[in-house]
Amino acid sequence: MKAQKASQNVLEDISVKMGEVATPAVTTGNWVSTTRTVGVVALAYAASLLLQNVVFGVAGAPDYSDPLSVVLTFHAENAGAMAVATGLETVNLPLLLLFITALYGLVQRRGGAGADWSRLAVAAGATVSTLFAIMIATHITTVIAADGLTEPTPTFALIWRLHAAVFALALPALGATFIGAALATHASGLTRPWQRLLGVAGGGLLIFAGTGNLAIADGSPLVYVGVLGLFMWIVWLIVTGLRLVRG
Repeated sequence: MKAQKASQNVLEDISVKMGEVATPAVTTGNWVSTTRTVGVVALAYAASLLLQNVVFGVAGAPDYSDPLSVVLTFHAENAGAMAVATGLETVNLPLLLLFITALYGLVQRRGGAGADWSRLAVAAGATVSTLFAIMIATHITTVIAADGLTEPTPTFALIWRLHAAVFALALPALGATFIGAALATHASGLTRPWQRLLGVAGGGLLIFAGTGNLAIADGSPLVYVGVLGLFMWIVWLIVTGLRLVRG
């Protein structure tokens, strides 16, 4: 009986040790899968953002500094293109939220280094989503208001300026998201130092541009500083997404 009990204990010890060895392997597999998932989401989000901006560019979207008559004519004649561009925002918003929340989970799984920066990205990203939703809503309203008008009205002008103001206020929130995500991924060992630098520089440009929100709403070329930061965000998403997908 003693020999049988001793043999049973040995088997149990072996089983426990095998379980301890197997568990890290499963965890590693899950971690790799999560990393690739975050990378795919980043690439999808970047592709949607890029496509949206291409639609605006090809259609010849007016600047905030253009005369209201030009703004009115564009929106009256390009309602179809604007429908595509604004429709893409319904893709951008969930992808952004999915990216920052999945990134936070990935950072936690890797030991929590950079967790505070990731929390910043989540909070700022939620703010960006809200402001971008309002911005697109005002853009949709601009298209609808342009229908049937032969010349700009005070109401039309107000809607367009509100659209510009919301965009300007969204820039610093996007900058904080950019910086938080870049520093979190680097602290977790997911990205290279130059990607951190790209994030801090691009995010800094977005925040700097946002400080001139009144000027931007009034048609200042300062908006192009924010646009440059936006495209640096897209570049960062692409290179980071590719790196995460490759594991």
